[in-house]
Amino acid sequence: MRKFLASAAFALGLAVSGTASAQTVGIATSNPGSLFHNIGTAVANAANAGGLNATIQPATSPNQYLPFVNSGGIEFGVANLQEVDYGMTGAAWWNGVASPNIRVVAHLMPLVEAIFVRADSDIMSVEDLRGKPMTDGYTAQNTILPQLSAFYATAGMTRDDVEKVSVASVVAGADAFMAGDTVGFIFAHGAGKVREADAAVGGLRALGVGSDSAEALAAAKEHWPTASFVTLKAGSMPGVLEDTVYIAFPQVVFTHADVPDETVYALAKAMYENANVMAETFPPFRAFKPEDMKGDPGSAEFHPGALKFFEEVGLN
Repeated sequence: MRKFLASAAFALGLAVSGTASAQTVGIATSNPGSLFHNIGTAVANAANAGGLNATIQPATSPNQYLPFVNSGGIEFGVANLQEVDYGMTGAAWWNGVASPNIRVVAHLMPLVEAIFVRADSDIMSVEDLRGKPMTDGYTAQNTILPQLSAFYATAGMTRDDVEKVSVASVVAGADAFMAGDTVGFIFAHGAGKVREADAAVGGLRALGVGSDSAEALAAAKEHWPTASFVTLKAGSMPGVLEDTVYIAFPQVVFTHADVPDETVYALAKAMYENANVMAETFPPFRAFKPEDMKGDPGSAEFHPGALKFFEEVGLN
């Protein structure tokens, strides 16, 4: 799989170069167009600015590359905290197959998610999706189904309330929407694929939660425990046509327990000191706050190299 990831990165021209003397590390990401591809690229650029030589290596989703990091096949990966937590313990779709060698390097900015529909459609809310064709399945990206369920739960709905159209991944789901096979798709705000869909259909509407009540949040957390609600201002992202409440949850950079402390320390330091580089690479990193890098790691532990850096800069 390492060969597949490396060749994919080379073929797409996505290697991020550094100095010849720098230590070379790999950062596993999802496919181009996905949020985690953009995030991994930004983290790699920060790593290069900090003296490492980082290359991004795409795969379909963390379903593929989280176990690869766990086995020591590549040094780093990017994902949301909930799927790292499940992978660490073998819960949910991992079906008891745990990845106990996973360690967290740092928290990033929260991932903010929406269900996107055409702006010129009559679908104004999650409730309006009842009985209509919606992306589902996500056979190569198991993390998405509980996220969809969390969104529907805020409106008192389940996945059985829509007509399910099976797709493999979020990128494939956006393609199905653009092809007219569905009325909507789920994706993270800020991803390149959302901008592509926005241009392709003449404008999107990003549906918010069905209700922003405490009860709705509790219902969402039953499906996605790290969920929270955040408000985005009108015009801040494609499809945000008015101030709207969305589901958000933490994202992290993770690594293998046996990656040398000095390597993990160097990446944590590079991210802390080069937040501007990440924001220039991928604008949603403007929400990244270096002082929040030491968040709750869930079932995983922080890598000792990261903890050494956090102690050095006074992050408690």
